[in-house]
Amino acid sequence: MNLEPALQMFVAESRELLEQMEQALLAVDAGARDADTVNALFRAAHTIKGSAGVFGLDDVVDFTHVVENVLDRLRDGLIEPDGELVTTLLAAADHIGALVAHTTAGDAPLPAALASHGQDLLAALAAEDAPAPLAPAVASAVQDRAAPPAAAADAVANRHWHVSVRFGADVLRNGMDPLSFIRYLERIGEVVSVRVIEQGLPPLTEFEPESCYLGFEIAVGGTVDKSTLSEAFAFVRDDCELTILPPESALADYVELMSQRPETPHLLGEILVGCGALTPAELARALAAQLTEPAALERPLGDILVAQGAVPPETVAAALETQANAREARGDTRFVRVDAAKLDQLINLVGEVVIAGANTNLLARRAGLPDLIASSAHLTRLVDEVRDNALGLRMVPIGGTFNRFHRVVRDVSRELGKEIDLVLRGGDTELDKTMVERLGDPLMHLVRNAIDHGIESADERRARGKPARGRVDLSARHESGSIVIEVSDDGGGLDRERVLDKAIERGLVSAGQVLSDHEVWQLVFEPGFSTASAVTSVSGRGVGMDVVKSNVTAMRGNIDIDTEPGLGTTVRIHLPLTLAIIDGFLVKAGPTPCVIPLDMVRECVELGADERAALRESGYVNLRGEVLPLLRLRDQFGADDSGDHRETVVVVRAAGRDAGLVVDELLGESQTVIKPLGRLFRHLDGISGSTILGSGDVALILDVPGLIQRVTDAMPRAGTAALH
Repeated sequence: MNLEPALQMFVAESRELLEQMEQALLAVDAGARDADTVNALFRAAHTIKGSAGVFGLDDVVDFTHVVENVLDRLRDGLIEPDGELVTTLLAAADHIGALVAHTTAGDAPLPAALASHGQDLLAALAAEDAPAPLAPAVASAVQDRAAPPAAAADAVANRHWHVSVRFGADVLRNGMDPLSFIRYLERIGEVVSVRVIEQGLPPLTEFEPESCYLGFEIAVGGTVDKSTLSEAFAFVRDDCELTILPPESALADYVELMSQRPETPHLLGEILVGCGALTPAELARALAAQLTEPAALERPLGDILVAQGAVPPETVAAALETQANAREARGDTRFVRVDAAKLDQLINLVGEVVIAGANTNLLARRAGLPDLIASSAHLTRLVDEVRDNALGLRMVPIGGTFNRFHRVVRDVSRELGKEIDLVLRGGDTELDKTMVERLGDPLMHLVRNAIDHGIESADERRARGKPARGRVDLSARHESGSIVIEVSDDGGGLDRERVLDKAIERGLVSAGQVLSDHEVWQLVFEPGFSTASAVTSVSGRGVGMDVVKSNVTAMRGNIDIDTEPGLGTTVRIHLPLTLAIIDGFLVKAGPTPCVIPLDMVRECVELGADERAALRESGYVNLRGEVLPLLRLRDQFGADDSGDHRETVVVVRAAGRDAGLVVDELLGESQTVIKPLGRLFRHLDGISGSTILGSGDVALILDVPGLIQRVTDAMPRAGTAALH
């Protein structure tokens, strides 16, 4: 049996739980002491342990069990969640992640360094065995775990938990072994008895060896609770029917269980008696209550039980409320996990459909048949809807990536002896999942640099009249059809002269060379560039900022810096919404078709003969009293400039700056499937990709932010007096 798919699901879900655990720990470190936060910690660790037990991952189970014990004492109010404990638990969560990741190595032995680190953490966790209790006010804030109320008068005299489970037919195909759940229950409690149920067993000729026809009725003793028993079946929760009845449950609960199972009431009743859940007399009462009226199947079972005096109305009401809550909880989790590779394949296929649809539309227009044109237009609308919905599947909030930096700021600031707050904004901003994944490393470098280089020490901040605690802001927002991500700090800002001196020292610029502020700040992204006076464990080696820029450029984005001495620095990243399919504006410069991202197009302005002549001399025009720098695409592509051309300016905007692209012909809107450039052309300046048109021709996708940057950098030195 192939367990690999289920194991990969376990690894993925464990990572999500560890992220939740980390966020909860950081919340506790920030002062949160509410029951929900503390319980979230325990549940995450407990679920990982339970799932690992199903796969027989003893290293994960044994270590996580110790962590779970500490968290159990924390939610009982027996230990104080101070900074040292949070640090230890964060390190323990990292170690659990390393152990889970090691499961992908198969049966390879645990590395010695990993095992040794685990022993050190176990020793640190063991030191929490007998700490001072929490203050009463804090202890009262944790979850009230009082003993359950006394059983109702009609309770069944059964001292064990009763677990009733029926597995779905595909449990074996999904890599689950039903017996593994019995083995795990033996580890967390005492399995008093087990009755195996054959459900829906077909004739031998129709028997499928990979289908599951099993169910269990299990009596479990020991010091366990319902959540522990329930989470033992976490990996098959969507593929089984599970009912857990506590000791001394009301008779109505057993009657309801009997009505839910596919077996006949008599057979199930015998099973319950065999497990010790019911006495024979209680079984007789239950069957009588269910079978008294011929219309029993047409009336709610609770009404029948109340009418027969079997249970009080309060018991039925409580059972119905519990059942409704369970159904509502199941309804809130209607999500399907999809392999990222399958999603990427879907997007690729949608891209091919878009190209084929454009070709069909072109052929229809050439044929000039009204019915064919109408049908093609309808097809185009459907393709647009499919495209938008498919791309929507890849759009995810960036908040998950942002939340990881609470841990980064905490660890780095403690290491450097600084006090720093992290403020997050715009976490619900959505962008392509591929871009979210690629943003992790660039943002990591920027945040660490802001903490190390940007924010001063507490003494320096006080001397400058600033609060001792520094601040790092991480934000995201939509702007002009793109995503803007900013990393800001309230530190000392960049020193222009210091940056220039370092650049001259390294030969990046020559002495006396005149540079704009933008050009000076871009020097920070040169490989190996650093203004740090000393190398620390965090930064100072000149490695990182060049990686940031290369990663952003690879995503067809751009990056710039705003800084004010003594007030702080903001690093701003502009990115497209998606890397797959965009709406484009098709133009032509000479023989070359080009695509401009439509969301960056502001307007189109036709140039007269006089304006074309002035353009060749000055490189800019007066657009309603504003200086608009221009860039002739013919010049950029080295196209033949002989003859007179009707030129049009396409006004574009990116990163808050405007420029005009001079083209020969406007061809209209076009759905653009982005194709990457080949290795030889990947670093071409001003080109971000290519696409295939409906005619089969290849068009270049223009890097509008790069082109705007190229033309506006020269504007301060060109002067604007000629316009007046």
